[in-house]
Amino acid sequence: MGTLETLRNSVEGDVIVPGDPGFGEARTIWNGMIDREPAAVVRPRDANDVAAAIALARKNDLPLAVLGGGHNVAGNAVVDDGVVIDFSDMRAIEIDPDEGIARVEAGALLSDLDAAAAEHGVLVPGGIVSTTGVAGLTLGGGFGWASRKLGLTIDSLRSAEVVTAEGELITASEESHPDLFWAIRGGGGNFGVVTSFEFETHKLGPEFLCGLIVHPIASAREFLQHHREMAAKAPDELSAWVVMRLAPPLPFLPEEVHGLPALVLAFAYIGDPEEGEALIAERYAGFGEPYGKNIGVMPFTDWQQGFDALNAAGDRNYWKSHNLAELSDPAIDAAIEAIGDLPSPHAEVFIAHLGGAISRIPEDQTAYAHRDAEFVVNIHGHWTDPADDEAGVAWARGLFDALTPHAQGGVYVNFLSDEGPERVQEAYSPAAWSRLVEVKRRYDPDNVFRLNQNIPPG
Repeated sequence: MGTLETLRNSVEGDVIVPGDPGFGEARTIWNGMIDREPAAVVRPRDANDVAAAIALARKNDLPLAVLGGGHNVAGNAVVDDGVVIDFSDMRAIEIDPDEGIARVEAGALLSDLDAAAAEHGVLVPGGIVSTTGVAGLTLGGGFGWASRKLGLTIDSLRSAEVVTAEGELITASEESHPDLFWAIRGGGGNFGVVTSFEFETHKLGPEFLCGLIVHPIASAREFLQHHREMAAKAPDELSAWVVMRLAPPLPFLPEEVHGLPALVLAFAYIGDPEEGEALIAERYAGFGEPYGKNIGVMPFTDWQQGFDALNAAGDRNYWKSHNLAELSDPAIDAAIEAIGDLPSPHAEVFIAHLGGAISRIPEDQTAYAHRDAEFVVNIHGHWTDPADDEAGVAWARGLFDALTPHAQGGVYVNFLSDEGPERVQEAYSPAAWSRLVEVKRRYDPDNVFRLNQNIPPG
């Protein structure tokens, strides 16, 4: 009780503990497979509250988790019998159009950032789904619809405010603590608790050509071979990604194809809509006999929210992922075969085409090191019934194993589930890993920040 009272007296924000109203909601995160009961959830109002929570956890030898507000498929954002720093109450965003800067608190979601930026006719490259947390996305690297044109989210990061394990608030940037700034751009929350970010904004939009083209799974092999050729010569403005799953009940699809295995091409053209329309017509719209298509100009904020329903909070998720140097025929065949054995109506295989601006930044400039990956495949084991846990996990692991011989090696750290320390190390190049360990020793030698995709200090 004394520890709890000390915590309540040390912070301006809320402290929620077992038995309090709202505790059940406070301990629940996006991935419904994660069921843990912390000793306390602290919702800070500022960096001082964060420092107080860190100090109390260290003094009482309590594990410390950080919840930025988004998905966290691995479940590291909540911990049994420990302290959770939950940034739900720190979602403020300030856009400075004169400086071309967005200042974003650690609890903000992409929907918050997208909307604030759109009011000023600017964009910060984010992710794929609007319910993604800005903090977790950024600390892992961050790729999305605008990344081929503008680079990763970390490539627009200019500075971050970080509370260290010692409770010190420091600014990480190219000029201040550059070693830490390098590490947090891909190295996750291993080195401190980031309370706010400062991003460069880009004058684009606010409306873009976006769309979906849905094909029967029977034509998936031919389509993916065609897509491979188109991706190789795609301009930076075009992001064209593939999802294979059961066709959702989209209004532009005939009702009789709802629930049938399908391949969905989702694309966004981050440039002049007329140019994008001509490009899509030339390269994709006339290919094969799709179930249906929906192509048009829309606000980027609308497009970003279009996939939220397929990533509902509380559903059960287990992901596996590979980087691919190429979309080879054997990899295509393995993915298509898995669609014939889906463990639930929600499971899917997602294939993102990267390259473009991402690949032109030197590998050693950030901790995110796999900039030469042309494609990323993410296997979404996704279901709603706990009775399906075994089948869902087995399906994801089975496709992962089938794709392994055709993979490049390496993995995007934000797509990792709880897969063990060796797999975490594969998210980085050997040179980046060695450098990350050095930075970890400097800023967190006791591994206070270990509830993450952990980089041990040695």
